[in-house]
Amino acid sequence: MDLTGRRYTLSISCPDRVGIVAAVSGFIAGHGGWIMEASHHSDHGSSRFFMRHEILAESLPFGLAEFRKQFSALAEPFAMDWKLSDSADRKRVVLLVSRQDHCLNDLLHRWRSRDFEFEIPCVVSNHEDLRSFVEWHGIPFFHVPVTPETKEAAFRRILALFQEHRGEVMVLARYMQVLPAFVCEALPGRVINIHHSFLPSFMGAKPYHQAYERGVKLIGATCHYVTPQLDEGPIIEQDVIRIDHGDSPQDLVRHGRDIEKTVLARGLRYHVEDRVLLHGHRTVVFK
Repeated sequence: MDLTGRRYTLSISCPDRVGIVAAVSGFIAGHGGWIMEASHHSDHGSSRFFMRHEILAESLPFGLAEFRKQFSALAEPFAMDWKLSDSADRKRVVLLVSRQDHCLNDLLHRWRSRDFEFEIPCVVSNHEDLRSFVEWHGIPFFHVPVTPETKEAAFRRILALFQEHRGEVMVLARYMQVLPAFVCEALPGRVINIHHSFLPSFMGAKPYHQAYERGVKLIGATCHYVTPQLDEGPIIEQDVIRIDHGDSPQDLVRHGRDIEKTVLARGLRYHVEDRVLLHGHRTVVFK
């Protein structure tokens, strides 16, 4: 049996009670299933339980459709919110960019090298600057200008492109526009942003300049889900780097770029591998 092969990922959130792990593991073992990775978390404040199992697909006698059908009977008495995904189905990630290319470049490199598994069906930008770079990778590039007068129409076009290309998650890879509420509401938990600050500090524009004026000694970056409330969505991943009094605002920007691209890549990896479970305004991330 190939232990590195195709896997099914079962993610579950439900009211906490005795017997959840036993019931799920028993169901899988009862069909000869091999659990390759198991993660559990009990949130005492809300009395809610979270679980993620990776199951070797070839160890089961049936595929996804039959798994879903049979598991539904088990899930109902536990009031489970659950999802089953297949590692063979690579998530389709639509990237939005502006002029800065460090996050885009990093994700394209990870896509080409298959650092983790995802597809990029298209890239959308409000500027033409990165067209040749994107098209060199053989990926369709769409220029959708955004002005105050055309903003709603522009974002309806972006949402249409996302749907036409069967996007599953939208990533703002330093896309310097604020998404309108109707986009956020159309794609809840499916739009990921990289904010160049350790949220909740220094929201909005020019956070590195804000940090410089406050004389901070640590700067960071935050990967989070986008909601209609600017820079307040559930946080997926964060990291920081130490700076000192000798660093200029330009130095902070330079240091920050390195953190931004790694934090965004980690956050996207967790999302496409179904390691993130939303819990109200918070997340449970099984790394």
